[in-house]
Amino acid sequence: MSRNHLADVPAERLRAALGEVEGKVPTQRLMVALAAKHGVSQTDLAEWYGIERKTVYNWLTRFESANDVASLVTAAKDDPRPGRPRKLSEAELGELRRTLARPPAEAGYDDREWTPPLLRTHIEEAYDLTYSTSSCRRLLRELDSTAGGP
Repeated sequence: MSRNHLADVPAERLRAALGEVEGKVPTQRLMVALAAKHGVSQTDLAEWYGIERKTVYNWLTRFESANDVASLVTAAKDDPRPGRPRKLSEAELGELRRTLARPPAEAGYDDREWTPPLLRTHIEEAYDLTYSTSSCRRLLRELDSTAGGP
């Protein structure tokens, strides 16, 4: 026999939370909860949404102790997952952004354009820090998208 996770959570509250939540996954979690509240089995929900049955179970468990709309909205969201702190300070990032806005030759390199391996070399030489090539690729994209001018 399956457990009724949402016995104490009125469907009206789930619908109200659905109107306040933002994002694909939190919305999906509340949709799953509403469907379960209306009798759709966890197995069917897992199949409909292309997720594991255990995931449906875990999502429904999130809402068990939610006693108002605000706590349902909170339960639908993931906790923040901060990444590793940046190695470069904000000041160093600003300096690096200005360096990348100019050709590599102005920084003393023979290359025609900034590449992840070249950026990695530059960071090691200029800041005495080690970045992976993939992190340099991400950093190049990030700094390029925030350049916004000279």
